[in-house]
Amino acid sequence: MSFSVDKKDKYAHIKTSVEKLDSNVAPSLKSELVVLNAEGVKNILLDLEKTRYCDSSGLSAILVANRLCKNSNGALVITGLNESVKKLITISQLDSILKIGATAEECLALFSNAELARKSTEN
Repeated sequence: MSFSVDKKDKYAHIKTSVEKLDSNVAPSLKSELVVLNAEGVKNILLDLEKTRYCDSSGLSAILVANRLCKNSNGALVITGLNESVKKLITISQLDSILKIGATAEECLALFSNAELARKSTEN
């Protein structure tokens, strides 16, 4: 498998195990994201530490995750970005849309901040 999924209490931790997030991997990742969302997972921590390359299919999978989380009043947080993947996200101007954390702990804090922001807009 190209990635692993570890369901936690308030989020799912998806960790890629491939160097390339491309058209060979992205469809199965998208399918898993849809299944997780259907199971009620609202928050996803996407760990791309092992990924050194990402193409448009990979970016599409990331955007699907972001959309599914947002539509469920949750959040997608990405961590472990390699310099080349980070550069692609920046060039695509997705760094202003996506939540990116340097460490897993920072990502968990971003989940908490997103939840607080949602609650303040609901009141």
